[in-house]
Amino acid sequence: MPEFLDTLIAWATNTGLKILISLVLLLISFRVITVVIRKLRKRAEKNGKFDKTLASVFFYLLNLVLRALVVICLIGYLGIDTSGLTALVASLGVCAGLAVNGALSNLAGGALLLITRPFRVDDFIEAQGFSGTVEDIHIVNTKLRTVDNKVVYIPNGALSSGTIVNYSEKDLRRVDLTFSTSYNEDFEKPKALIAELCQKHELILDDPAPFIRVSAHGASSVDIVTCVWVKSADYWTVYFDLLEGVKKAFDENGIEIPYNQLDVHVKND
Repeated sequence: MPEFLDTLIAWATNTGLKILISLVLLLISFRVITVVIRKLRKRAEKNGKFDKTLASVFFYLLNLVLRALVVICLIGYLGIDTSGLTALVASLGVCAGLAVNGALSNLAGGALLLITRPFRVDDFIEAQGFSGTVEDIHIVNTKLRTVDNKVVYIPNGALSSGTIVNYSEKDLRRVDLTFSTSYNEDFEKPKALIAELCQKHELILDDPAPFIRVSAHGASSVDIVTCVWVKSADYWTVYFDLLEGVKKAFDENGIEIPYNQLDVHVKND
C-alpha cells in the first residue's frame, strides 16, 4: 500500500499535474480564440473594404486551424509522440475521406461557390425548393433564413450543381399581376383605373414605364396583365398595394370581377 500511494503521488505530481494544466490551458485557449475571432470578424464586417462572404469563411477556417494548433501543442506538452499521432491522423483522414464521399463533394461545392460567387451573404435566393436570405456560407453547407424565420442548411454540393435564383443581384424587379373583368365591361375603363393607380404609387418607377394590356380572352373574363418596375426591396410592398388598390378601385367604379361561369342547356325530348 505505501508503494502504491507513493506511485500515485508521483503520478499526480507529474503526469496528473500536466493533464490538469493542459485541460485548463485548453479551455482558456479555446475561449480566447473564440473572443478574438468574434471581435476580428465584427471589425472586418464594419470595415467596408472586406467582402462579408469571404470574411465569414476565412474566420471560420481560422478558428478551426487555431484550435487544432492548440490541441497539437498540448499533446506535445504531455510528452506524447506527435509523429505517431500525425501518421494516425493521416490514416484516419484517408478512411474518413472514403467514408464521407458526400461531404467531400459538399466541400468542393463550397469552394466552387466561393469562386463563381452566384450569391453573397445577405442576398435573397431560391434554391433546392427553399427561398430565403443567405446568413452564412460554410465549408460544406449554406445557411438560409426563410421569410417565416426558419433556418435551412443546404448542402453545398447540391447547391453548386443546381439552379439558383438570386433576387438581390439586380437593383430592379418587375411586378407581374393579372386582373380580370367581365365581358360586359369596357376593358378600357379598368385599364385606365390601373394606370392611374400605378401613376400615383410613389414606389412604382416611371422608367421603364408600366405595361397594361389585355392578355387573354378567358372562359369567363377578359384578363388584363399589369407589369410595373420597382426597386428590389419594394417588390412585395408594391405587389400587395396593387392587389388591394385595384380591388377597391373596381368596387368604387362598379366594375365587375367575374366568377367562373358555366352555361347549362337542358333539352327536353
